[in-house]
Amino acid sequence: MTSKQPSVSPLLFDTLIDRWQSLRDKGPVHHDETLGVWQVVDHEGVAAVLSDHATFSSDMSSLAPTQEDFDTFRQGNFVGMDPPHHRKLRTLVSQAFTPRVVQGLAPRIEDVVTRLLDEVAGRDRFDLVEALANPLPVIVIAELLGVPPEDHRLFHEWASVLFDGELVGESADMDDLGRALEAIAPTVREMNGYVLDHIRRRRADPGDDLTSRLLHAEVDGVRLADQEIVGFVALLLVAGHITTTALLGNTVLTLDRLPGALDGLRADPDRIPAALEEVLRWLPPFPEVGRRTARPVVLGGHEIPADTLITAHLGAANRDFARFTDPDAVDVGRSPNPHLTFGHGIHFCLGAPLARLEARIGVRLLLERFATLAVASYDDVEYRNPAVIVGVRHLPVEVTRAR
Repeated sequence: MTSKQPSVSPLLFDTLIDRWQSLRDKGPVHHDETLGVWQVVDHEGVAAVLSDHATFSSDMSSLAPTQEDFDTFRQGNFVGMDPPHHRKLRTLVSQAFTPRVVQGLAPRIEDVVTRLLDEVAGRDRFDLVEALANPLPVIVIAELLGVPPEDHRLFHEWASVLFDGELVGESADMDDLGRALEAIAPTVREMNGYVLDHIRRRRADPGDDLTSRLLHAEVDGVRLADQEIVGFVALLLVAGHITTTALLGNTVLTLDRLPGALDGLRADPDRIPAALEEVLRWLPPFPEVGRRTARPVVLGGHEIPADTLITAHLGAANRDFARFTDPDAVDVGRSPNPHLTFGHGIHFCLGAPLARLEARIGVRLLLERFATLAVASYDDVEYRNPAVIVGVRHLPVEVTRAR
Protein backbone atom coordinates (compact mmCIF):
# COMPACT_ATOMS: atom_id res chain seq x y z
CA MET A 1 0.00 0.00 0.00
CA THR A 2 1.44 3.34 -1.07
CA SER A 3 0.35 6.92 -0.44
CA LYS A 4 1.87 10.15 -1.67
CA GLN A 5 0.90 11.83 1.58
CA PRO A 6 -1.16 10.54 4.48
CA SER A 7 -4.76 11.67 4.13
CA VAL A 8 -5.12 13.52 7.43
CA SER A 9 -2.74 16.30 8.32
CA PRO A 10 -0.98 16.46 11.70
CA LEU A 11 0.59 19.81 10.96
CA LEU A 12 3.81 19.49 12.93
CA PHE A 13 5.01 16.27 11.29
CA ASP A 14 3.99 17.45 7.82
CA THR A 15 5.90 20.69 8.29
CA LEU A 16 8.90 18.75 9.54
CA ILE A 17 8.80 16.36 6.59
CA ASP A 18 8.51 19.27 4.14
CA ARG A 19 11.59 20.81 5.74
CA TRP A 20 13.59 17.61 5.32
CA GLN A 21 12.49 17.35 1.71
CA SER A 22 13.51 20.96 1.04
CA LEU A 23 17.04 20.27 2.30
CA ARG A 24 17.64 18.18 -0.81
CA ASP A 25 17.01 21.24 -3.00
CA LYS A 26 20.03 22.98 -1.45
CA GLY A 27 22.42 20.32 -2.66
CA PRO A 28 23.82 17.12 -1.15
CA VAL A 29 26.34 19.09 0.90
CA HIS A 30 25.69 22.68 1.90
CA HIS A 31 26.43 25.15 4.67
CA ASP A 32 23.59 26.14 6.98
CA GLU A 33 24.31 29.80 7.69
CA THR A 34 21.72 30.00 10.46
CA LEU A 35 23.11 27.12 12.51
CA GLY A 36 26.69 27.47 11.36
CA VAL A 37 27.02 23.79 10.40
CA TRP A 38 27.59 21.81 7.23
CA GLN A 39 24.61 19.67 6.22
CA VAL A 40 25.04 16.36 4.40
CA VAL A 41 21.64 15.23 3.10
CA ASP A 42 22.07 12.58 0.38
CA HIS A 43 22.03 8.87 1.19
CA GLU A 44 25.48 8.13 -0.22
CA GLY A 45 27.06 11.11 1.52
CA VAL A 46 25.43 10.42 4.90
CA ALA A 47 26.47 6.75 4.74
CA ALA A 48 30.03 7.80 3.88
CA VAL A 49 30.21 10.25 6.79
CA LEU A 50 28.88 7.68 9.25
CA SER A 51 31.27 4.97 8.06
CA ASP A 52 34.49 7.08 7.96
CA HIS A 53 35.23 7.49 11.66
CA ALA A 54 38.84 8.52 10.98
CA THR A 55 37.68 11.66 9.17
CA PHE A 56 34.33 12.29 10.83
CA SER A 57 34.75 11.84 14.58
CA SER A 58 31.92 10.95 16.95
CA ASP A 59 33.75 12.65 19.82
CA MET A 60 32.02 16.03 19.99
CA SER A 61 33.37 17.02 23.40
CA SER A 62 35.55 19.80 22.01
CA LEU A 63 32.54 21.47 20.36
CA ALA A 64 29.72 20.74 22.81
CA PRO A 65 29.00 22.51 26.12
CA THR A 66 30.55 20.83 29.15
CA GLN A 67 28.76 19.73 32.30
CA GLU A 68 30.28 17.64 35.09
CA ASP A 69 27.46 15.12 35.43
CA PHE A 70 27.35 14.50 31.68
CA ASP A 71 31.11 14.08 31.58
CA THR A 72 30.63 11.20 34.03
CA PHE A 73 27.90 9.72 31.83
CA ARG A 74 30.14 9.93 28.73
CA GLN A 75 32.66 7.44 30.15
CA GLY A 76 30.51 4.53 29.02
CA ASN A 77 28.63 6.21 26.19
CA PHE A 78 30.46 4.62 23.27
CA VAL A 79 28.14 6.38 20.80
CA GLY A 80 30.30 9.45 21.38
CA MET A 81 33.63 7.62 21.07
CA ASP A 82 36.08 6.76 18.32
CA PRO A 83 38.26 3.65 18.00
CA PRO A 84 40.13 2.15 19.73
CA HIS A 85 38.17 2.99 22.91
CA HIS A 86 34.87 2.60 21.12
CA ARG A 87 35.86 -0.84 19.86
CA LYS A 88 36.81 -2.02 23.35
CA LEU A 89 33.57 -0.87 24.98
CA ARG A 90 31.28 -2.06 22.19
CA THR A 91 32.96 -5.47 22.09
CA LEU A 92 32.56 -5.88 25.84
CA VAL A 93 28.94 -4.72 25.86
CA SER A 94 28.10 -6.89 22.84
CA GLN A 95 29.10 -9.99 24.82
CA ALA A 96 26.29 -9.32 27.28
CA PHE A 97 23.76 -7.79 24.87
CA THR A 98 23.67 -10.54 22.27
CA PRO A 99 20.97 -11.29 19.66
CA ARG A 100 20.17 -14.44 21.64
CA VAL A 101 19.60 -12.37 24.80
CA VAL A 102 17.33 -9.97 22.90
CA GLN A 103 15.34 -12.68 21.14
CA GLY A 104 14.91 -14.48 24.45
CA LEU A 105 12.97 -11.46 25.70
CA ALA A 106 10.09 -12.07 23.26
CA PRO A 107 7.87 -14.08 25.62
CA ARG A 108 8.29 -11.54 28.40
CA ILE A 109 7.59 -8.66 26.01
CA GLU A 110 4.36 -10.41 24.99
CA ASP A 111 3.40 -10.77 28.66
CA VAL A 112 4.09 -7.08 29.34
CA VAL A 113 2.12 -5.90 26.30
CA THR A 114 -0.79 -8.18 27.22
CA ARG A 115 -0.88 -6.87 30.79
CA LEU A 116 -0.71 -3.24 29.66
CA LEU A 117 -3.55 -3.74 27.17
CA ASP A 118 -5.57 -5.58 29.82
CA GLU A 119 -5.46 -2.39 31.89
CA VAL A 120 -7.37 -0.48 29.17
CA ALA A 121 -9.55 -3.42 28.08
CA GLY A 122 -12.75 -1.82 29.32
CA ARG A 123 -12.18 1.55 27.66
CA ASP A 124 -13.19 2.77 24.22
CA ARG A 125 -10.65 5.59 24.28
CA PHE A 126 -7.19 5.87 25.83
CA ASP A 127 -3.79 7.50 25.35
CA LEU A 128 -1.65 5.03 23.43
CA VAL A 129 1.58 6.60 24.69
CA GLU A 130 0.59 6.46 28.35
CA ALA A 131 -0.99 3.01 28.06
CA LEU A 132 1.62 1.20 25.95
CA ALA A 133 4.35 3.12 24.14
CA ASN A 134 5.92 4.65 27.26
CA PRO A 135 5.69 1.87 29.85
CA LEU A 136 6.55 -1.09 27.59
CA PRO A 137 10.24 -0.29 26.88
CA VAL A 138 10.79 1.06 30.40
CA ILE A 139 9.58 -2.21 31.96
CA VAL A 140 11.57 -4.33 29.50
CA ILE A 141 14.83 -2.44 29.99
CA ALA A 142 14.46 -2.26 33.76
CA GLU A 143 13.78 -5.99 33.96
CA LEU A 144 16.66 -6.69 31.56
CA LEU A 145 18.99 -4.80 33.90
CA GLY A 146 17.68 -6.55 36.99
CA VAL A 147 16.08 -3.43 38.45
CA PRO A 148 13.41 -4.29 41.07
CA PRO A 149 9.80 -3.59 39.98
CA GLU A 150 9.27 -0.90 42.62
CA ASP A 151 11.98 1.21 40.96
CA HIS A 152 10.68 0.97 37.37
CA ARG A 153 8.88 4.30 37.80
CA LEU A 154 12.26 6.00 38.28
CA PHE A 155 13.31 5.03 34.77
CA HIS A 156 10.15 6.55 33.36
CA GLU A 157 10.62 9.75 35.38
CA TRP A 158 14.22 10.13 34.28
CA ALA A 159 13.41 9.58 30.62
CA SER A 160 10.56 12.10 30.82
CA VAL A 161 12.93 14.77 32.13
CA LEU A 162 15.71 13.98 29.66
CA PHE A 163 13.40 14.21 26.65
CA ASP A 164 11.12 17.01 27.80
CA GLY A 165 12.79 19.48 25.42
CA GLU A 166 11.19 22.63 26.84
CA LEU A 167 14.54 24.45 27.09
CA VAL A 168 15.60 23.60 23.55
CA GLY A 169 14.45 25.72 20.62
CA GLU A 170 13.13 24.37 17.35
CA SER A 171 16.63 24.67 15.88
CA ALA A 172 18.81 23.93 18.86
CA ASP A 173 22.10 25.83 19.10
CA MET A 174 24.94 25.45 21.61
CA ASP A 175 23.38 28.00 23.99
CA ASP A 176 20.14 25.97 24.03
CA LEU A 177 22.10 22.81 24.69
CA GLY A 178 24.08 24.40 27.47
CA ARG A 179 20.93 25.57 29.26
CA ALA A 180 19.30 22.17 28.81
CA LEU A 181 22.33 20.36 30.22
CA GLU A 182 22.36 22.51 33.33
CA ALA A 183 18.60 22.07 33.84
CA ILE A 184 18.62 18.29 33.64
CA ALA A 185 21.98 17.78 35.40
CA PRO A 186 20.31 16.91 38.75
CA THR A 187 18.34 14.15 37.02
CA VAL A 188 21.48 12.78 35.37
CA ARG A 189 23.26 12.90 38.74
CA GLU A 190 20.41 10.97 40.39
CA MET A 191 20.35 8.42 37.58
CA ASN A 192 24.13 7.93 37.65
CA GLY A 193 24.06 7.45 41.42
CA TYR A 194 21.22 4.92 41.30
CA VAL A 195 22.83 2.88 38.54
CA LEU A 196 26.21 2.88 40.30
CA ASP A 197 24.57 1.59 43.49
CA HIS A 198 22.76 -1.07 41.45
CA ILE A 199 26.06 -2.17 39.89
CA ARG A 200 27.67 -2.49 43.30
CA ARG A 201 24.76 -4.59 44.56
CA ARG A 202 25.05 -6.87 41.54
CA ARG A 203 28.81 -7.16 41.99
CA ALA A 204 28.21 -8.40 45.55
CA ASP A 205 25.24 -10.57 44.58
CA PRO A 206 25.26 -11.34 40.82
CA GLY A 207 22.17 -12.62 39.04
CA ASP A 208 21.11 -13.61 35.53
CA ASP A 209 20.53 -10.05 34.35
CA LEU A 210 22.31 -7.78 31.87
CA THR A 211 24.03 -5.79 34.62
CA SER A 212 25.61 -8.95 36.03
CA ARG A 213 26.71 -10.06 32.56
CA LEU A 214 28.27 -6.66 31.90
CA LEU A 215 30.28 -7.00 35.10
CA HIS A 216 31.77 -10.28 33.88
CA ALA A 217 32.26 -9.45 30.18
CA GLU A 218 35.96 -9.61 29.33
CA VAL A 219 38.21 -9.03 26.29
CA ASP A 220 41.95 -9.73 26.50
CA GLY A 221 41.75 -9.69 30.27
CA VAL A 222 40.01 -6.29 30.33
CA ARG A 223 36.62 -5.73 31.95
CA LEU A 224 34.33 -2.72 32.05
CA ALA A 225 34.87 -0.27 34.89
CA ASP A 226 31.82 0.51 37.01
CA GLN A 227 31.53 4.01 35.58
CA GLU A 228 31.68 2.67 32.03
CA ILE A 229 28.76 0.37 32.86
CA VAL A 230 26.88 3.36 34.28
CA GLY A 231 27.32 5.15 30.96
CA PHE A 232 26.09 2.20 28.95
CA VAL A 233 23.09 1.59 31.21
CA ALA A 234 22.16 5.26 30.91
CA LEU A 235 22.58 5.03 27.14
CA LEU A 236 20.33 1.96 27.04
CA LEU A 237 17.73 3.75 29.13
CA VAL A 238 17.83 6.86 26.96
CA ALA A 239 18.17 5.48 23.45
CA GLY A 240 16.57 2.08 24.05
CA HIS A 241 13.48 3.42 25.76
CA ILE A 242 12.61 6.49 23.77
CA THR A 243 13.23 4.94 20.35
CA THR A 244 10.61 2.26 20.93
CA THR A 245 8.21 4.79 22.44
CA ALA A 246 8.56 7.03 19.39
CA LEU A 247 8.31 4.13 16.92
CA LEU A 248 5.07 2.79 18.40
CA GLY A 249 3.41 6.20 18.47
CA ASN A 250 4.69 7.19 15.02
CA THR A 251 3.50 3.88 13.57
CA VAL A 252 -0.10 4.27 14.72
CA LEU A 253 -0.13 7.95 13.74
CA THR A 254 1.29 7.29 10.26
CA LEU A 255 -0.80 4.21 9.44
CA ASP A 256 -3.99 5.79 10.75
CA ARG A 257 -3.65 8.29 7.94
CA LEU A 258 -3.35 5.61 5.24
CA PRO A 259 -6.82 4.23 4.46
CA GLY A 260 -6.93 0.49 5.12
CA ALA A 261 -3.31 0.22 6.31
CA LEU A 262 -4.02 -0.93 9.85
CA ASP A 263 -6.74 -3.30 8.67
CA GLY A 264 -4.30 -4.78 6.14
CA LEU A 265 -1.74 -5.49 8.86
CA ARG A 266 -4.41 -6.95 11.11
CA ALA A 267 -5.35 -9.36 8.34
CA ASP A 268 -1.72 -10.20 7.52
CA PRO A 269 0.56 -9.69 10.55
CA ASP A 270 3.57 -10.95 8.57
CA ARG A 271 3.61 -7.53 6.93
CA ILE A 272 4.17 -5.70 10.23
CA PRO A 273 8.00 -5.76 10.11
CA ALA A 274 8.10 -4.09 6.67
CA ALA A 275 5.56 -1.50 7.79
CA LEU A 276 7.68 -0.66 10.84
CA GLU A 277 10.77 -0.22 8.65
CA GLU A 278 8.84 2.22 6.48
CA VAL A 279 7.75 4.23 9.51
CA LEU A 280 11.38 4.29 10.66
CA ARG A 281 12.36 5.64 7.24
CA TRP A 282 9.52 8.14 7.15
CA LEU A 283 9.86 9.45 10.71
CA PRO A 284 13.30 8.71 12.17
CA PRO A 285 13.14 9.47 15.92
CA PHE A 286 16.59 11.07 15.77
CA PRO A 287 16.77 12.54 12.25
CA GLU A 288 20.15 14.26 12.62
CA VAL A 289 23.53 12.89 13.69
CA GLY A 290 26.44 15.18 14.50
CA ARG A 291 30.04 14.56 13.56
CA ARG A 292 33.25 16.58 13.95
CA THR A 293 35.83 16.70 11.19
CA ALA A 294 39.02 15.21 12.63
CA ARG A 295 41.06 16.58 9.72
CA PRO A 296 40.49 18.83 6.71
CA VAL A 297 38.30 17.19 4.11
CA VAL A 298 36.76 17.89 0.72
CA LEU A 299 33.09 16.97 0.87
CA GLY A 300 30.73 17.46 -2.03
CA GLY A 301 33.27 19.78 -3.64
CA HIS A 302 33.56 21.94 -0.51
CA GLU A 303 36.78 22.31 1.47
CA ILE A 304 35.92 21.88 5.13
CA PRO A 305 38.55 22.49 7.83
CA ALA A 306 39.25 20.31 10.85
CA ASP A 307 37.11 20.67 13.99
CA THR A 308 34.04 21.67 12.01
CA LEU A 309 30.57 20.47 12.93
CA ILE A 310 28.92 18.25 10.33
CA THR A 311 25.26 17.22 10.46
CA ALA A 312 24.47 13.95 8.72
CA HIS A 313 20.75 14.33 8.06
CA LEU A 314 19.07 10.93 8.21
CA GLY A 315 15.60 12.34 7.59
CA ALA A 316 16.65 13.84 4.27
CA ALA A 317 18.87 10.89 3.29
CA ASN A 318 15.91 8.56 3.81
CA ARG A 319 14.14 10.48 1.02
CA ASP A 320 16.93 10.36 -1.55
CA PHE A 321 15.56 9.65 -5.05
CA ALA A 322 18.90 8.07 -5.97
CA ARG A 323 18.38 5.35 -3.34
CA PHE A 324 14.60 4.94 -2.96
CA THR A 325 11.81 4.51 -5.47
CA ASP A 326 9.17 7.20 -4.93
CA PRO A 327 10.74 8.25 -1.58
CA ASP A 328 8.13 10.89 -0.81
CA ALA A 329 5.44 8.21 -0.60
CA VAL A 330 4.66 6.00 2.38
CA ASP A 331 4.87 2.39 1.15
CA VAL A 332 4.24 -0.06 3.99
CA GLY A 333 5.49 -2.92 1.82
CA ARG A 334 8.68 -1.20 0.65
CA SER A 335 11.45 -3.68 -0.10
CA PRO A 336 14.33 -3.26 0.00
CA ASN A 337 14.33 -0.42 2.51
CA PRO A 338 17.93 0.64 3.21
CA HIS A 339 17.03 3.54 5.50
CA LEU A 340 19.71 5.00 7.75
CA THR A 341 17.55 5.59 10.81
CA PHE A 342 19.60 3.25 13.01
CA GLY A 343 22.86 4.60 11.65
CA HIS A 344 25.61 2.99 9.61
CA GLY A 345 29.08 1.60 10.18
CA ILE A 346 30.65 1.00 13.58
CA HIS A 347 27.99 3.07 15.34
CA PHE A 348 25.00 1.17 13.98
CA CYS A 349 22.51 1.14 16.86
CA LEU A 350 23.22 -1.77 19.21
CA GLY A 351 19.65 -1.58 20.52
CA ALA A 352 17.96 -1.74 17.10
CA PRO A 353 16.98 -5.44 17.42
CA LEU A 354 15.30 -4.78 20.77
CA ALA A 355 13.39 -1.74 19.49
CA ARG A 356 12.23 -3.70 16.45
CA LEU A 357 11.17 -6.68 18.57
CA GLU A 358 9.22 -4.55 21.05
CA ALA A 359 7.48 -2.63 18.27
CA ARG A 360 6.68 -5.77 16.28
CA ILE A 361 5.09 -7.50 19.26
CA GLY A 362 3.37 -4.32 20.45
CA VAL A 363 1.73 -3.59 17.11
CA ARG A 364 0.73 -7.23 16.53
CA LEU A 365 -0.98 -7.62 19.90
CA LEU A 366 -2.57 -4.18 19.62
CA LEU A 367 -4.19 -5.15 16.32
CA GLU A 368 -5.20 -8.58 17.64
CA ARG A 369 -6.83 -7.06 20.70
CA PHE A 370 -8.82 -4.35 18.89
CA ALA A 371 -11.01 -4.83 15.84
CA THR A 372 -10.71 -1.12 15.09
CA LEU A 373 -8.06 1.37 16.14
CA ALA A 374 -8.03 5.03 15.11
CA VAL A 375 -6.64 8.34 16.28
CA ALA A 376 -9.47 9.89 18.24
CA SER A 377 -8.69 13.53 17.54
CA TYR A 378 -5.73 15.03 15.75
CA ASP A 379 -6.38 18.25 17.64
CA ASP A 380 -5.55 16.39 20.86
CA VAL A 381 -2.30 14.84 19.62
CA GLU A 382 0.62 16.35 21.55
CA TYR A 383 4.05 16.28 19.95
CA ARG A 384 7.48 16.17 21.50
CA ASN A 385 9.99 18.87 20.62
CA PRO A 386 11.35 17.67 17.23
CA ALA A 387 14.73 19.29 18.01
CA VAL A 388 15.07 16.60 20.71
CA ILE A 389 13.13 13.66 19.24
CA VAL A 390 10.51 13.10 16.56
CA GLY A 391 7.60 11.50 18.35
CA VAL A 392 4.34 12.13 20.15
CA ARG A 393 3.89 12.81 23.86
CA HIS A 394 0.15 12.02 23.85
CA LEU A 395 -1.81 10.05 21.24
CA PRO A 396 -5.52 9.55 22.03
CA VAL A 397 -7.01 6.56 20.21
CA GLU A 398 -10.51 5.12 19.92
CA VAL A 399 -10.94 1.35 19.75
CA THR A 400 -13.48 -1.42 19.49
CA ARG A 401 -12.59 -4.81 20.92
CA ALA A 402 -12.16 -7.88 18.76
CA ARG A 403 -14.68 -10.65 19.46
